[in-house]
Amino acid sequence: MAKSKQAVLKQAVSKKAERKAREAIVAACRAMNAKDFNQGAAGNISARLGEAMLITPSGVDYDELTPDMIVAMDLAAEAPVRDAKTGFKASSEWRFHRDIFRARPDVAAVVHAHAPYATVMAMLRRPIPASHYMIAAFGGASIECTDYAPFGTPELSELAVAGLGPRQGVLLGSHGMIAVGPDLKRALWLAGELETLARLHFLASLAGGPVILPDEEVLSLVERFAGYGPGAQKR
Repeated sequence: MAKSKQAVLKQAVSKKAERKAREAIVAACRAMNAKDFNQGAAGNISARLGEAMLITPSGVDYDELTPDMIVAMDLAAEAPVRDAKTGFKASSEWRFHRDIFRARPDVAAVVHAHAPYATVMAMLRRPIPASHYMIAAFGGASIECTDYAPFGTPELSELAVAGLGPRQGVLLGSHGMIAVGPDLKRALWLAGELETLARLHFLASLAGGPVILPDEEVLSLVERFAGYGPGAQKR
């Protein structure tokens, strides 16, 4: 039976949206490296696409990454996926991307990076407290740091989801950081802000220790940040 004109149009729109999302992931990966908060093929990025996600492939340098290399993976999948056409396998960290999307309907993009200062804080196993008011952009008065678990494991995924909670960022113990958002533009912006917060807090700690803002002060700013920055909900 021939497809209706409406069905054909819907399929074309869907393919166009997927292509645009693939291109946006590639651009975001290169932007991470250009901004010096990631290196080579380290880190990974994903974007929600209906009941699936698009995620960077395993072990591909971002300078060589193309939209066709991005791997599509059903959010119901219980094992890593290899693209039948390209042969590329989903990032080794596919599990925590999938589990964050499952746990957080508000999240449409996940950025994971080994940003230098965020990773230093993760190596020290230190959360980032409210030493600067921009922490309110992450939805709370601190950015938590999880315990360590090996990369790609269910244990790491559980720690990531729990450490993230309702907030927009988390440090992974002795590993790196995760930032999430309602779209890729905001998730990438938050990843950069998380690295800046980590750098400022670390440097202030070397100079004697920063003053920590009261929780109530930070929490009073959270709602204001919903309308600030890339991908913000304009109010």
